[in-house]
Amino acid sequence: MMRAHRYAMAAVVVALLAAFAAYAAEPVKRSPGQYLDDKAITAKVKAALVEDPGVKALQIKVETFEGIVQLSGFVDGPEQITRAAEIAKGVEGVKSVKNDLIVRSHKSN
Repeated sequence: MMRAHRYAMAAVVVALLAAFAAYAAEPVKRSPGQYLDDKAITAKVKAALVEDPGVKALQIKVETFEGIVQLSGFVDGPEQITRAAEIAKGVEGVKSVKNDLIVRSHKSN
């Protein structure tokens, strides 16, 4: 009897964990307008990065979600990290910038 109770409790726990995992994995729903706004911000940030000669824009990935811009990739120096963030912050519609850029290490053999 106790064994059956244990199995039943284990099944309930597994079912709850599966339900919570499914809920957590569900992507946040955005309206088509919000999606297009984010795409427009991404395009403007990329264009602004390309226009700046001090930044190697092709090495920087730009993503936007609800006006928050994320910069990622590898750059040659810390000044490019700072400059890329400044450029992104200056684009209309950007609420904040998450700067995940990393300085590429130059190893000499």
